Amino acid sequence: MGIVTPQTARFDEPLKLVCGRELPSYELVYETYGTLNKQHSNAVLICHALSGNHHAAGFHGPEDKKAGWWDECIGPGKPIDTDRFFVVSLNNLGGCHGSTGPSSINPATGKTWGPDFPPMRTTDWVHSQARLADLLEIDCWAAVIGGSLGGMQAMRWSLEFPERIQHCIVIAAALKLSAQNLAFNEVARQAIEADPEFVGGGYQDSNTIPAQGLALARMIGHITYLSDDAMANKFGRDLRSGSLNRGETADAEFQVQSYLRHQGSQFSSNFDANTYILMTRALDYFDLALEYDGNAVEAFKQSQSSFFVVSFSTDWRFSPQRSREIVNALIEADRPVSYAEIEANEGHDAFLLPIPRYLDVFHAYMLRVGASD
Repeated sequence: MGIVTPQTARFDEPLKLVCGRELPSYELVYETYGTLNKQHSNAVLICHALSGNHHAAGFHGPEDKKAGWWDECIGPGKPIDTDRFFVVSLNNLGGCHGSTGPSSINPATGKTWGPDFPPMRTTDWVHSQARLADLLEIDCWAAVIGGSLGGMQAMRWSLEFPERIQHCIVIAAALKLSAQNLAFNEVARQAIEADPEFVGGGYQDSNTIPAQGLALARMIGHITYLSDDAMANKFGRDLRSGSLNRGETADAEFQVQSYLRHQGSQFSSNFDANTYILMTRALDYFDLALEYDGNAVEAFKQSQSSFFVVSFSTDWRFSPQRSREIVNALIEADRPVSYAEIEANEGHDAFLLPIPRYLDVFHAYMLRVGASD
């Protein structure tokens, strides 16, 4: 993808939120890749997952060593081909990578929003994304694409603005969270809130960081994103020190322990704890059919787009069964849908990885999207 530059859009029209509150103004940070055609018909929206952001592809400078989080899928000749599509990726409201969120200044107080930032729902994100589309003069997306929480946003797009989306691509997602997923998210939040440095969410005003709690939350999440096979293949029971000293307290003796601690430490240094709590709660409260008496078929009857649904065999956070529930509801709602279940050992994280079969079927469907723009 080469070098890309983030942009900031400011919106001064108040945004009414599902919770009953409103944001008087807000900013969204976003990146674009490729060129918008004269008909403005080749635009693709990327919706990010829980800890994602606007930087989905490319590099921010010649010294940048880490490509965007979905660089495997976005770029010339890749599934989301930037020689064909104009791709927009943004940081959601409530995020911590430039868009207005808990670490932003509350204009009413002159202090950081902190825990007082309004709770977000996927519907709120979709409506803010629609305003960004208006700004970019995009009346209809050729496709709205997302994995995990991003896939839930894509489905919500198909209901909130059915006339503004041609293809809805849902990867490793679900109609709503299982009780087990709700439990994992609650344990992660409790880890953060139990950290003495959290200060009830007011840690920025107290000049503290709940690093330990946030690291533990990330470790919990990371375990659930990997499959048993993935962890076994990557670490097994390998010892970091090469020996096990019986009867002694060792620090991160096993490779997997060292890996998780590293992941937790890295995450706690670049992610905001209040944002993590906000994002997991938005994930918890997502229920596509809630406004339709729990009937997903009736919900999908509101949509006008074609759908592509992808799952991964070892994803136990959002299992293939959850994707098949989406597909079955779409079929019953008489919506066009294609489905692929990918054999992969990488668990939930598979949607971020260059798995050949996954890239092949993704690329094939995007050729169909390109043919209809």
